[in-house]
Amino acid sequence: MIAASPGARKLPPVTESPTPATPPTSTARAILLTGLVAGLCDGTAAVVNYAAHGGTEPVKIAYYIASALFGRDTAYAGGWPMAVCGILMHFAIAMSWTALFYVVYPRVRKYAGNVVVTAVVYGAFVWVMMNLVLVPLTRTPKGPFNPGRAAIEMGILMLCIGLPVSLMARRHHSPAKT
Repeated sequence: MIAASPGARKLPPVTESPTPATPPTSTARAILLTGLVAGLCDGTAAVVNYAAHGGTEPVKIAYYIASALFGRDTAYAGGWPMAVCGILMHFAIAMSWTALFYVVYPRVRKYAGNVVVTAVVYGAFVWVMMNLVLVPLTRTPKGPFNPGRAAIEMGILMLCIGLPVSLMARRHHSPAKT
C-alpha cells in the first residue's frame, strides 16, 4: 500500500452510481429529435393523403406551405428554392408545436396519464390553432371548409404530431429508472 504524502489532496471515495436506462438528454436535443420525427411523420402523411386524393405532384405541398409567407403566385412559380423553403417552414412549425408541448408538459403531466388521449387532445389543439387561427393570418390560399377533409387532417395531426410528441415528451420528463 502506498502512503499519501503529507499535504497531498485526498480524493473522494469511489462510489458506484446506478446507470440510467437511457442516457440523459438535454431538453433542446429532445425537442429537436421529437420535432424531426413529428415533422417527418406529418410530412409523409401529407404526401400519402395528397396522393390518395389524386395528387400527382407532391412538391405542391411544399409550395402551399411556402405560400404562407410569399403568396400563391410567388411560391408556386418559385421552383425548387420555394419547395425547400416550404419544407424548412414545415419542420420549423413541427419544432414549434413540439417545443410548446415540452414546455407545457411538466405543468399538465398529472392530467396526461394516457398517451393516446394526450395525443388526440394535442393533435386536435394543433389542428384548431393552425386552421382557425394561424393559417387565416397568412397569405396561404383559402378554400371552402370541407368537414371530411378536416377530419382526415385532424386525424393525421393526432397520429403524426400528437402521438410522437406525447410519447417522447413523457419519456424525456420521466425520472430515470434504476
